[in-house]
Amino acid sequence: MNKITCECTHENPQGTIVCESCGKPLDDQENQKQLLDMKYEGVARRSQTYTTTFIDKIWMFFSSVKVGIWLIVLTLLASALGTIYPQEMYIPPTVNPAQYYVDEYGITGQLYYQLGFHNLYGSWWYMLLIAALGVSIFIASWDRVFPLYRALKTQRVTRHANFLKRQRVYGTSKVQDIDYSLELAKAKLKEKKYNLSEENGNIVAEKGRFARWGPYINHIGLIVFLIGCMLRYFPGMYIDENVWVREGETTVVPGTNGQYHIGNEEFLVELYDEDDEIFGEAMQRAGGQIVKTYQTDAVLYESESTGIVGEGELVEVDRHKIRVNEPFKFDGFALYQVDYKLHELNTMSFTLENKATGETTGRIDVNLFNPERIYDLGEGYRIEIREYFPDYFLNSSNVPSTRSQIPDNPVFIFDMYTPETPEGEVSFVGIQTNLEPMGENNYKMTFIDVDTKHVTGLVVRRDYTLPFLIVGGIIFMIGLTQGSYWSHRRIWLQRINGEVWIAGHTNKNYLALRKDIDYAIAETEISSPIDQVEAEESKQEELKKIEG
Repeated sequence: MNKITCECTHENPQGTIVCESCGKPLDDQENQKQLLDMKYEGVARRSQTYTTTFIDKIWMFFSSVKVGIWLIVLTLLASALGTIYPQEMYIPPTVNPAQYYVDEYGITGQLYYQLGFHNLYGSWWYMLLIAALGVSIFIASWDRVFPLYRALKTQRVTRHANFLKRQRVYGTSKVQDIDYSLELAKAKLKEKKYNLSEENGNIVAEKGRFARWGPYINHIGLIVFLIGCMLRYFPGMYIDENVWVREGETTVVPGTNGQYHIGNEEFLVELYDEDDEIFGEAMQRAGGQIVKTYQTDAVLYESESTGIVGEGELVEVDRHKIRVNEPFKFDGFALYQVDYKLHELNTMSFTLENKATGETTGRIDVNLFNPERIYDLGEGYRIEIREYFPDYFLNSSNVPSTRSQIPDNPVFIFDMYTPETPEGEVSFVGIQTNLEPMGENNYKMTFIDVDTKHVTGLVVRRDYTLPFLIVGGIIFMIGLTQGSYWSHRRIWLQRINGEVWIAGHTNKNYLALRKDIDYAIAETEISSPIDQVEAEESKQEELKKIEG
């Protein structure tokens, strides 16, 4: 590690701008007129001091502000890509995602799905990007905050003359009675709530040091927030899943590992009356009915062990009427009413009919969610389901297929066996469809009846990451307020060669700093210092006028 040796013989770490011992700027020979970089009080940071090992290289990489900005840009671009089309969690849960994106958005939708953008925010590379951003924020903050803390905690009162000259606000004055002028200035600075420190007749006045920590508190808030975002993809920390429960049925609550089941005793829909004073006219204009409310009479069951592995007895633990904005809450979970489906097909009934005589044989009731493979009608009559398409359509290859397992358009291919046709006949049967694909048959499957059920759509939510997001947001806002509405101001008053030298520094709002200085020295012989930046700008303006 290279050391920088000051003229006072003190050895400073590589990257130090102001000598840790005497306070002299270490680059004086090269930049005597350039204002001093006071971001971190001129101290060396770890990324500038240790640069040889592999760990040092990683630290240097992530401590770079440019790297942090690029990570933010990449994260924003990736997040924007995820909003081009809906994420998989927001498409209908009953459809096949691969088919959905192609059907809805064409070739771009297919590419979107194949590249994995349909589940972007849970993808490993997006999580890696978020983690890298968090690491960058942490290392960049650590690399700067501790050197800054040490420098401010042990800052010197008496500064080197060249240190004062290279502050933005600087001036010198010939004063007859230095002690009297400094005493007056001290009293005025105390009125302005400055904290004063003295050494050998020199003064440093300081106010608002806590404002310097605002950006780092921001970073802490961001890190906590990012941790909360990442925890959402750890099992059990965040659940947001849809569950559909048919009337009279019970199903397991997602995310509970089979511990809880939810039953739908009854689903009710209440519509506005056409004579309603408020909505009647709107209903007439819309030409339809308007739902007033929909409700699920839900029963919560908990599975209790029976002593047999894989089996459990369901015990009722609670009941609740779930409505919109009136969720069913239990054990950290909440069930929200979000959707419904009326008269969903549940069972279709058929009979085997002799086409010539019109005689019918037996009856089969096909459960559209769990159909049996074979139905024995007795006396040599048997029906077998060769193929079943719950939501039938012809795919791009003109082959029968199904969009989902929900029976919105059920179609069957039956094999019919009778004493007259022991080799079997094939029938293609759907809603208002009865075809004979293998040639004319002697028998056909005749539709008799259909049974429907109402289905309720619930969202299961549990969020253990919300406290992290809230705390991170609050910490971020505290840091933002702290860094935005206050500033760290310092004023140095020193005796040098029979004169009073005055210099000032603030991390923002130099106008307010100069007003404080003018107020402090108003009744003294000390002259008002100049703003060297404004003075240089004025000088350049004059030169331009002369040249022009």
